[in-house]
Amino acid sequence: MSSTLSKDGGVAGTGSGSAELVEELQGRMREVDQLVNSVCTPNPAALTDAVHLDTERDEGRIRGPLHGVPVLVKDNIDTAGLPTTAGSLALAEQPPPPQDAALVRRLREAGCVILGKTNLSEWANFRGSASTSGWSAYGGLTRNPYALNRSAGGSSSGSGAAVAAGLADYAIGTETNGSIVCPAALNGVVGLKPTVGLVPQQGIVPISHSQDTAGPMTKTVTQAAALLTVLTGGHQDYTEACRGTDLSNLRIGVPRGPLWGYSLGLDQVTERALELLSQCGATLVDHLSLPTPGGDEDQLHVLSHELKVDMAAYLATRAPGGPRTLDDLIAFNNKHADQELQWFGQELFERAAATAGLNAPEYVAARLTALRAGRDGIDNLLRDNQLDALVSPAYSPAWAIDLINGDHVLGSSSSHAALAGYPLLSVPSGTVSGLPVGLAISGTAGSEVTLIRLAHAFETARIAADGPFPTPEFTQWV
Repeated sequence: MSSTLSKDGGVAGTGSGSAELVEELQGRMREVDQLVNSVCTPNPAALTDAVHLDTERDEGRIRGPLHGVPVLVKDNIDTAGLPTTAGSLALAEQPPPPQDAALVRRLREAGCVILGKTNLSEWANFRGSASTSGWSAYGGLTRNPYALNRSAGGSSSGSGAAVAAGLADYAIGTETNGSIVCPAALNGVVGLKPTVGLVPQQGIVPISHSQDTAGPMTKTVTQAAALLTVLTGGHQDYTEACRGTDLSNLRIGVPRGPLWGYSLGLDQVTERALELLSQCGATLVDHLSLPTPGGDEDQLHVLSHELKVDMAAYLATRAPGGPRTLDDLIAFNNKHADQELQWFGQELFERAAATAGLNAPEYVAARLTALRAGRDGIDNLLRDNQLDALVSPAYSPAWAIDLINGDHVLGSSSSHAALAGYPLLSVPSGTVSGLPVGLAISGTAGSEVTLIRLAHAFETARIAADGPFPTPEFTQWV
């Protein structure tokens, strides 16, 4: 099943057009999403929109390469006419946003069909420290299609799981630190976190304006590039980077240290990925080291201070009568503790509510420290070794779901890029005991073209060597 366009403007592999594809995907959603629980709000207007776009196509009006293509949107992104809840009952009780987020407007203008909203880790996994990725009071628990008792990752859990489950080839996630690349790696899909600011933040329920960004989650690298082209306004066609497997003019750094060693199987798959990159002609500069990206306290200071200010600004855009501050949300959760606080608390909300604003000395100092840790670490390593990009294992294989104790993440590669606001891409690299894992590719600000080129070459070489990526079987993992 494919939701890409053929050369003649029809939706490839779907018969006559997007309406037929939407009906097919809606049927699949009814068939398998009762197991995965990735889509929290289907769009009742999706089929009508698809019919309208088919009519446009028949009349010779094609808006672009993604005309008629269904896209799922994470449920912390404003979508006019549909609930935007961030997984919280506090927002679920409010009327839908009056207008689309800027990126959703771009999707519609490009002819995409909004198929529905995907579940997420409530408040994008920044409410309590013992949270379970993929759970929200509004949407319930999203499960990994490859192993239903294992995590779909967070916080863009529903977007990653939905693409893996075949509910759409294209979805939108958001990331502050790992929330696109984690579920992409755990669900065996492509996830691209762009440079912060490349995709507009307007209309996204925030954590941190200095780290938040939306980005594509797709079946293939070419699809991610096509979706990024739309999300960034179409000024650059990122699919032009998806050409062949020749990487002979690229120098790729391989930082070791804490980015490796937390999963033997993942390390073995990543070593195999390095072999394939070398076979594509890339020069590998191995056994490098990235400095530890600052203490967790610095990042917590930054996120806490920005959350209080940014959340109030976002809530002011919603209908009158609803919550307006973090204190309002905290009070709501306490009032509805049996639903909202049944699995974990809200100490991160409480910490953020107690902050003193963006002029507070502790915020300014922490922001500078975090920024230096991310940017100096990445940029210095690239410059000193004349590198074009860095590669490493993306995330540990999916851990067992544990609502009582929360997540058990063994390791990841997202913190440097998160602190710096730099791009990060996860592309499927193989499996460990049947669980998908990914290769993380990172670079400096604005290096998306290089990351996409590298990821596409690797994806092509891996498929040629190992065959298509395995499809999920929707069973328990023992």
